[in-house]
Amino acid sequence: MSVPDRRRAFVDGLYALERGTRSKNTKHTGECRQALARMRRSFSGPRQQAEAFEYVFPYDPPRAEQDAWLLVAGLFALNPQPPRSKKGRRTFGASMGELKAKTGSNADRRFAQLLARDPVALSHHIRQTIRLLASHDIAVDHYLLLDDLVVLLGDDHRGDRAHRIRLDWAREFHIPPANGRPGAAGTTDTDDQPETGEAP
Repeated sequence: MSVPDRRRAFVDGLYALERGTRSKNTKHTGECRQALARMRRSFSGPRQQAEAFEYVFPYDPPRAEQDAWLLVAGLFALNPQPPRSKKGRRTFGASMGELKAKTGSNADRRFAQLLARDPVALSHHIRQTIRLLASHDIAVDHYLLLDDLVVLLGDDHRGDRAHRIRLDWAREFHIPPANGRPGAAGTTDTDDQPETGEAP
């Protein structure tokens, strides 16, 4: 399986856990909620990171990407919402733009800080931002977030690809939702991405 296919299967598994929390099967619901709780605990410290291993490593992340995959597992558990739109991609900047529309100018400062962070600081800052987005019921496209974080947390985090990602985030942050950008707030299309099975 190609790396992009492995990434997608991994995030499909995360979304399957979220769906499982709404299952009519109470045993399955409990298992999915426990899995999300364990992934949240992976942020408690270096030793607790192992809580997320069984939900990440079965998908065979490349060694150079495994830190980004583990981070996204924890981030998803902090804000386990289904994507608002399944037509087009929604960058993290779009989610931050929705936060700005809801809360005002403080989002500008937070977003500018996010773009300026080095990989170590970015991991911490994005974790705090995900919590804030969750508190305002703002979904995140974890498929695209994983793709972007692989670059932003990698060796080329100051290269051309990382620069383009930051520009894409900034563009979607500053374009108002009324302009019809993909994944804008209030969009509820659900046609394009297939339903997947439960996570292993």
